[in-house]
Amino acid sequence: MRSYAKISAAAVTAALTLTTLTACGSDSSGGDGKDGKVKIMVGGLDKVIYLPAMLTQRLGYFKDEGLDVQLLTEPAGVQAETSLVAGEVQGAVGFYDHTLDLQVKGKQVESVVQFSHAPGEVEIVSNKAAGEIASPKDFKGKKLGVTGLGSSTDFLTKYLAVNSGVKTSEFTPVAVGAGQTFIAALKQGSIQGGMTTDPTVAQIMDQKLGKILLDMRTPEGSKAALGGPYPSSSLYMNTSWVNSHKDTVQKLANAFVKTLKWMSTHTPEEIAAKMPADYAQGGKELYAQAIKSTLPMFTKDGVMPADGPATVERVLKSFNPNLKNATVDLNKTYTTEFVRKAG
Repeated sequence: MRSYAKISAAAVTAALTLTTLTACGSDSSGGDGKDGKVKIMVGGLDKVIYLPAMLTQRLGYFKDEGLDVQLLTEPAGVQAETSLVAGEVQGAVGFYDHTLDLQVKGKQVESVVQFSHAPGEVEIVSNKAAGEIASPKDFKGKKLGVTGLGSSTDFLTKYLAVNSGVKTSEFTPVAVGAGQTFIAALKQGSIQGGMTTDPTVAQIMDQKLGKILLDMRTPEGSKAALGGPYPSSSLYMNTSWVNSHKDTVQKLANAFVKTLKWMSTHTPEEIAAKMPADYAQGGKELYAQAIKSTLPMFTKDGVMPADGPATVERVLKSFNPNLKNATVDLNKTYTTEFVRKAG
């Protein structure tokens, strides 16, 4: 398996030349789609919502397609987006909503494999603040954790607030990442709550550090909180690159769809056993439970849910001034061409 590294967006260009990122057959001249070499930046490789990326690698499905895929990682999806737009990687695994945000900024990016039809996110409140925060109506005056400013957790938190009558200027989003940095912020009281995913959610509940306010790990939870299906985790790429590398994109779609189907027919324990051991920081059983809680968010075929893009547009337009009065061509934010052939 090729190695990966955790690096900041500002350091991506330099870091991609390091031997730690180019070991096992990936040299610094690769990653442009030639000879099947592709670099993909993931907004947190150890997050369960992005599990299909590493799982596809571990199952050998990239290799089966003749691809040499190098997986890189950043703590937040917005940083993965930055790397993609800068041309430092050919694909990003992150939330679909970035494709809409980028379109109004003049960047044409599209989801080519839709991993999920729900956000997979959970709004957590600390035990100390649980008596003060009973719903998003109580976000006013609070400090709420998000993975990064401009990230999808930031987007969704702002929507929940605005939809409950709280202005985005009336609470403070705090970039605390995920995993141990999120947990530490909750423990220290630097945030009263926040939005995060498994396995962080499972660890917080196991340590009895907080309570779940809103659970969007299932389609039902997504509909209750957001009013409909909310396609989130996806492989998205620059449209121009997709159009000029269709054979490579098809192979990526084949591999990812095969993984999604594999996930739908295997237990959380079997899935957990395929992943790197250090992803199960809270223990094997807790990690398997985290996967079980999040599995309902995933599609089985990589196809965009019919009403999903409209839900995402409505959510983003509720608080994002760049999108509010802009015309978004949703048909250009995703394609089902490759996943339907893969299916």
